[in-house]
This record gives sequence, structure tokens and C-alpha cells, in this order.
Amino acid sequence: MPDLRVRFAPSPTGYLHVGGARTALFNWLYARHFGGTFILRIEDTDTERSTQESVDAILQGMEWLGLDWDEGPFYQTANFPLYKQHVQKLLDEGKAYRCWCSQEELEAKREAAMAEGRKPKYDGTCRNRTDQPLDQPHVIRFKAPEEGETGFDDLIKGRIAFPNAELDDLIISRTDGSPTYNFCVVIDDALMRISHVIRGDDHVNNTPRQIQLYQALGYPVPLFAHVPMILGSDKARLSKRHGATSVIAYRDLGYLPEALNNYLVRLGWSHGDDEIFSRAEMIEKFDINHVGRAPSVFNPDKLNWLNAHYIKSGDPARLAELLTPHLASRGVTDTAAPDLAGVVATLQERAQTLEEMAERALFYYQAPQSYDEAALAKFDKPHLAAVFTAVAAKLAAAQPADTAAVDALFKEICSENNWKMPQVGQPVRVALSGGTQAPGIGEIVMALGLNESIARIERAKAVVAA
Repeated sequence: MPDLRVRFAPSPTGYLHVGGARTALFNWLYARHFGGTFILRIEDTDTERSTQESVDAILQGMEWLGLDWDEGPFYQTANFPLYKQHVQKLLDEGKAYRCWCSQEELEAKREAAMAEGRKPKYDGTCRNRTDQPLDQPHVIRFKAPEEGETGFDDLIKGRIAFPNAELDDLIISRTDGSPTYNFCVVIDDALMRISHVIRGDDHVNNTPRQIQLYQALGYPVPLFAHVPMILGSDKARLSKRHGATSVIAYRDLGYLPEALNNYLVRLGWSHGDDEIFSRAEMIEKFDINHVGRAPSVFNPDKLNWLNAHYIKSGDPARLAELLTPHLASRGVTDTAAPDLAGVVATLQERAQTLEEMAERALFYYQAPQSYDEAALAKFDKPHLAAVFTAVAAKLAAAQPADTAAVDALFKEICSENNWKMPQVGQPVRVALSGGTQAPGIGEIVMALGLNESIARIERAKAVVAA
């Protein structure tokens, strides 16, 4: 569908959070699947709350996730003259009118309606007003149809219809002349020739008002697909209080973009029982028709599982590059020796996040200043001294060239001294790393290098003997 045009239109009043990221991903995948166009539009008409910092964070989050856009970013504030032209068009055609009702009057009408059990909608006081005191403060309202209904066939939720009697006359221009959200969105989507509007289902109630505006302005109405919300683990709507919900926060916590994309696409969309999708597979298989109607629950454990999968199967060189800032935040800035890619290869089987991997990698670059006393206390001092002496001597003499050779050397030491592997392996692991939670000894030795490994074993031997 080369004429398929979708957009992601965030408001720059905060960071790009996971709910917005999923909406962006669904739009991006839909465009890529059908060979359409993906547009990025920044809806910055809320000038009091919009910030450049938020714009930068949104763009950064999109780029980190790899959600490249074909057109944009466009900014709504650049279109103010166009919005005003469209407001005037509706006024000229009698499809909009000026309203002089004060805020106090509107509040009184609202309270009266609620007291009488009526829907608190604007009652149309100024709808057919003949006097026009243009020098007085006023807003401009859209003259909505009062009879019938406005409905649409949602690509996810099915048929949705609203009685027009329940929809009031929407304000399209404020007292200061600035256009309102619902009006701007319609003009932008129409002029950008958006064919499909894929967005969160918190916009369902906006849709009939927007459809009426499309029709009044003579623009074709796009197709709509409203994606169910994401719930937190406590089944409440996902929000900042549920923890790190911004995309950049997940990056800084050590998650990979491919893992977050894979996780987000499965929040509401399914393809059989498949859980893991490469970027190419997501593009090939994604279709909005397979997005469910029920809300999805954000499950951190599932995200961790996916992230661990992508770390485990990732390229060590790429992971090393991504790991660098996590090590730098821990004071490790020189990762030339040992080679960081080699270090990553020893850790990627066990790490769920890059933050966890960075913590486990510290001993490679910072020799132990203390040792797990409980682990060493399982052995008497003569045994520890004998183990450290034998291992250091064997490593120096044999000069093993790979992990298999190191493992063979340890078996040989055990055989020669009638020791069991735990009697040798655990003390040496503590000597090399400071603790017991570390990769295999052969992996550690080859990553550290023989000289550093021997030096650490000799240092541990001296500490034990003291």
C-alpha cells in the first residue's frame, strides 16, 4: 500500500515513555510492512509546557529504538497561520461561531446540568447569537450536528458510534486566538494525507469530534485504530509511578533496543505463540488486525528474559561498545586490557542487563582488594597455600593458550595432588575475582591474561599467609 501514510505525534511535555514508544513502533511497523510512509510530528501547541529538552528526549528515544521516520519531524507551531485560515473558513461557511460565555458562566451551566442529571455539555447559548461584540473576549466553537450519530469502524475495536446529542460544540480557537488540540490534529492529518491514525485508546472520545471536523472542512476521513492501554503490574494504568517508564531510562538501566522493541510489540500484538522476533520478522509479520482489544500488563520479568536472550546471542564487540558507559559510571574508563569484547564473552551467558554485566565485569579491571572470607574459610591455610602455589607454577610453566587448555591444566593439578575440583576451583576463583559468583576459571584466566592471573593468585597467597 504505497499510499499508506501513518504518523507518530508526541507532545513534547515530557520524555518518550513506553506507551508512546509502543504506539510509535506499531505505526512504524505498519508503514514498513506495507511499504508506506512513517511521519514524525511534534505537537507543540502547548507552548507553556513544551520544552526543547523534551523534543530532544523524544528524538533520542526514537533513534535509540531505530524507529527512523520518512518525513519530519514537523512542528505544529509552524502551522498556526494554516489553522487560523481553517477557523475562518468554518466561520465564513456558518459551521463555527463565536462564543462570549465567561468561565464563570460555563461553570454555572455545568453545575446546573449535573444537578439536573444532564450531561455537562455546552448548551449552545451563543450558537445563534446575532449581536457580535468582536471587541469582547471570546472563543470560537465548532457548530456540531445535533441529531443522528457519528461513528467509525475501528480497525481494532470494531464499530464505535456516538449520539451527536452527547457531543457539544467544541472550542476550536481560544480567547487568545490559539487553536485547540482536536482542531490542529485534524488539519495536520488532512494536509499530511494521513491514511491511518494508529494511537492509544485514550483518544477514542476525541475521534467523533475530529470526524465531524474532517467532514465540515471537506477532507477525507482516515481509518482509525485505537490501541488498548498498557497496565502496570498492579493493573493500574502504566505511569511514571510504576518506575522507569521512559525509553532512555531503560537504555540507562542496561536494556538493549532490540529487546525493548520485541517486548513492546508483544504488548497487545501476537503472532501465534511466538515470543522472539527479529526486526525483519516484526516487519514481515506485523498487522494491525492482530492487535488485541484487551489492555496489556507490563511485566518486568518478561522484559528481563528477553533482554537476557539478546545479550546472550549478541555480538560481543557491539555489546562491549554499549557496555562502556556503564563501566565508566563505575570508574572504569580504560578497557583496553583486558580486551572488553573478551570480557563480555565470559559474562553474556549470565547477565540480564548491561548494568548487571558491568557490575560483574568490575573485577577484570579492578583487582580484588578483599576476598570472600566465608568461601576461603572452608579450607585451611596450608591447603590454600598449596593450591595457589601449584596453580601459579603450572600456569607459568604450561602457558595455556585457550580455555580448554586451562581446564585441562586444572584437572591435571587435581589428579597430581588427589584434590577434587571444588578444592581447587573455588579458592582460585576467589583469588582471581574476589568472590564466588564469576565465570569459569578458564574464561577468567584467558580474559585476564596469564601474567595478571598469576599475579592475583600470588597476591591472594600472600594475604592468606599473613
